[in-house]
Amino acid sequence: MYSLPPAKETWEKALGELQLQVSKTNYTTWLKDSQGVRWLTDENEVFVVGVPDTFVAEWLSKRFHSLVKKTLAAIIGRDIEVQFTVWQPTSSPAPLAAELPSDGGTTTRARKYKLNPKYTFDKFIVGDCNRLAFAAAEEVSENPAGVYNPLIIHSDNGQGKTHLLHAIGHAATRKGLQVAYFGADQFTNEFVLALKQNDLEQLRRKFTPVNMLLFDDFQLLDCKKQTQQFFFHTFNELYNNNCQVVIAADRLPKEMHLLSNRLKTHLEWGLIAQIQPPDFDTRLAILRAKSKEKSLPIAEEILQVIAQRIQDNVCHLEGALTYLDARAKLTGLNLTPQIVNKLLTTNNGIDDRKVILGITAGYFDCSVEELIGKKRDRETTLARHIAMYLMREEGNYSFAEISRALGNRNHATVIHGYKKISGELRDNSKLKKQITEIKQKIDNSYQ
Repeated sequence: MYSLPPAKETWEKALGELQLQVSKTNYTTWLKDSQGVRWLTDENEVFVVGVPDTFVAEWLSKRFHSLVKKTLAAIIGRDIEVQFTVWQPTSSPAPLAAELPSDGGTTTRARKYKLNPKYTFDKFIVGDCNRLAFAAAEEVSENPAGVYNPLIIHSDNGQGKTHLLHAIGHAATRKGLQVAYFGADQFTNEFVLALKQNDLEQLRRKFTPVNMLLFDDFQLLDCKKQTQQFFFHTFNELYNNNCQVVIAADRLPKEMHLLSNRLKTHLEWGLIAQIQPPDFDTRLAILRAKSKEKSLPIAEEILQVIAQRIQDNVCHLEGALTYLDARAKLTGLNLTPQIVNKLLTTNNGIDDRKVILGITAGYFDCSVEELIGKKRDRETTLARHIAMYLMREEGNYSFAEISRALGNRNHATVIHGYKKISGELRDNSKLKKQITEIKQKIDNSYQ
C-alpha cells in the first residue's frame, strides 16, 4: 500500500519550492505562516494546508490552488487535491456540535465553532447589492425559526456570504442559543468517519442540543449522494425541532444538478436571498472600513482607484488593499494613483511583462525577439538583465514567470541576471540613470 509522507515535512519541502516560484511579497503575505496539517484519504488523496484566517484560505484557493497542487504532486510523485483551511498550531478541529454546558445550555459557545470575531453585523457594509440578505440575516438572528427557515444566502464567491453566516452566529450565541457552524467539507469528513465506525446514530445525537445550524459552501454536497442523504434527514429533524437553518452557497439549489429533488424542495421552503457584486459606492465604503480596521495609511484617492479597478468581489478588494500596503512597506514604494493602476494591472493577472520587455528593448534600440532570443552581445545582455530586474521589482513577478517571458530561460540564469543588476545599482550611476528612465517610460505607458 502506498505510504504518504508526513504532512508537516511535505509542506516544508513545498514551501521551499514555492518560495522560488512566487514573488517575495506574495510568499511573505500569503504562504509564510501556512503549515501542513494532515492528509484526507477517505475518497481522494487530499492534502490539507492550515492558514491563519478565512481570508487567506480564500485567497490561496483562488490564486495559488493549481500552483500548490502541481508543486505537491512533484514532491510526492502523484496527483493529489489541495484544501486550504483555517488552523492554529495548538488547536484541534472544531467539533460538529457542542456538548450541552453544565448550566443547561445558556453558555455562549461561539469560540468552539471558530466564529471569526471580525465578521459581525456592525462590520458588514450594507448597500443595494446586499440589503435583502443583510436584513434577512438580522431577522433570523433575532427571530430564529420564524418566517425565514431555511434561509439560503446565495452569491458568487467573495461577496459576503460567510461574513453574514458568522454574524448570525455571533448574534445567536449572545442570546444563549446553541449554534453549529461548519462547511461542507467538515460535514462530509464527520459523516465519512461515522460511517466507517458504524456510528451514525451517535453523530445524529450530536445535533440534539443545536438551536441554529449554519452551513457554508453547501454547493460542495452536490456530488456527494450519501452525505446529501444524511444531511436531508438531519435537516428534517432540526426543522421539526424548530431549529433555524441558514445555508450559504455559490449556486441556487435548482442549479445543483446532482442534488436530490427532495432536498431541493426542502431548501426552497424558506427565503433565498441573493447578494449582487458591490457597486462603486459600496466598494469604496468597504475599502474605507477595511483600511481603518487594519490601520492602513492609504489615501482616499488610492481607495477610489482600487474601487474603480476591482469590481468583482469583496475578497479581491481586501486582497488588493493588503497587497498594496505590503508592496509599499516592503519596498518603500510611494503609492500614487498612477503606480497603483500599474500594480493592480499586474496583480489582477494582466500580463505586463510584454510592456516591460517592449519598453526596455526600445530603450536599447533592439527588438523584443532579440531580448528573448540567444543574442549575447554586451548591449543586448544588459538590456535582458535590466528587463529581468524590472519584471521582478516593478512587476512583482516570480523568477519562474520571468523565465517564461524570456523564452523559457534557465531559472538560475534569471536569478543571476536579477542579482547582477541589483548588485551594481549602488555604485553604477549610469545604470541607475538607465533604469530610472526606463521606469519612467513604463509608468507613462499606464497613463
